[in-house]
Amino acid sequence: MAKFSLGSTFSISLSLHRYHPLTACHVATPTTSSTASPDHHPSLEVIGGARDRFLPALHSTLRQPYHPFPLIGWNRHVETIFASFFRNVPDVRLRRECLRVEDGGTVALDWVSGDQYRLPPDAPIVILLPGLTGGSQDSYPRYIITKARSKGWRAVVFNSRGCGESPVTTPQFYSASFVGDMREVVAHVSSRYPEANLYAVSWSLGANILVRYLGDESHACPLSGAVSLCNPFNLVDAFEEFTKGFNRVYDRALARSIREIFKKHILLFEDIGGEFNIPLALNAERVRDFDEGLTRVSFGFKSLDEYYYKASSFHSIKHVQIPLLCIQAANDPISPARAIPREEIDANRNCLLIVTPKGGHLGWVAGAEAPLGGPWTDPVVMDFLEQLERGTRKTPGSSSDSLASPEGLHRIHV
Repeated sequence: MAKFSLGSTFSISLSLHRYHPLTACHVATPTTSSTASPDHHPSLEVIGGARDRFLPALHSTLRQPYHPFPLIGWNRHVETIFASFFRNVPDVRLRRECLRVEDGGTVALDWVSGDQYRLPPDAPIVILLPGLTGGSQDSYPRYIITKARSKGWRAVVFNSRGCGESPVTTPQFYSASFVGDMREVVAHVSSRYPEANLYAVSWSLGANILVRYLGDESHACPLSGAVSLCNPFNLVDAFEEFTKGFNRVYDRALARSIREIFKKHILLFEDIGGEFNIPLALNAERVRDFDEGLTRVSFGFKSLDEYYYKASSFHSIKHVQIPLLCIQAANDPISPARAIPREEIDANRNCLLIVTPKGGHLGWVAGAEAPLGGPWTDPVVMDFLEQLERGTRKTPGSSSDSLASPEGLHRIHV
């Protein structure tokens, strides 16, 4: 038997000798010209109001065709599962810091052990936000940690309440709509390293939360740049996908993972009363069941439909005022391509969108390190962040920097 994690610590049991790859799914080809674009290969869809400013730094990867790894990359479910089962997990020694937030809740920040001595105080910092129930134990944040460290960056994984074995100290978890913990984490990291520029990289539900945070903060955002990967953007569409075909396996597996976290902390919810339906949450067969029994009530929504619609990050894109790179896979089974807010991204001079023809959900088994190494996206992410860092160096005593020319980056408050 083997376990499968999908942007998270949840698992499903599979008998691998009985598992047969699914028939390859049709993926719509991005609209491109018949000849190669000078700034990216036609196998990639690249749009965004910030396209002309950011693409030059990404040429080394984006001018090459996207080649999914043979057999593995030809089916979205096979790729998603393979990346979760068989991708190597980098060995990174971490040091945990538990941060008590304003409402008494607790999140866990996992720093790379020894970096507090090895790196200078002004080394750029990247805050990593994993997906639903995900944490620092997963491979995808660890690959970014290793690549960031090789460039002299400091990295820290933000494990949400109950995730990555972080403690739960109040009768409230986190949600797709709640950005309060993110705001406190950014403020804490900034106060600890006031000379450093801050960035964020996020995956799946973590990406939805990050983009919502960017929109809420708008011009006052203290980050110097951000990356969103496999963002569902529209939770109504995403949860509709969960009801279809093989996706129901992901839904049940995620629900099981959430139940396991909830059961560890059930005493916090004893006699909670109100509209909460604790038995429904405790026995959730679908993520919707848990959200109906607990999440939407905890965060003040009258219905599940209201929660999913208002928590969706596509509303926030137009308010983003810092550089934002969004990377999606056209065949993502969890974050459907139809939910990508292309018009909003194209209209925002701070945003860039890259859509690969394949990749599954948090797969991207392609590129130099495929099939067992880091995903295709990692070099693109680091090239983007390094371009921003070169243009937003802090100077002692300054609270913000800007690239003032109209062709430069939007003013960034740090």
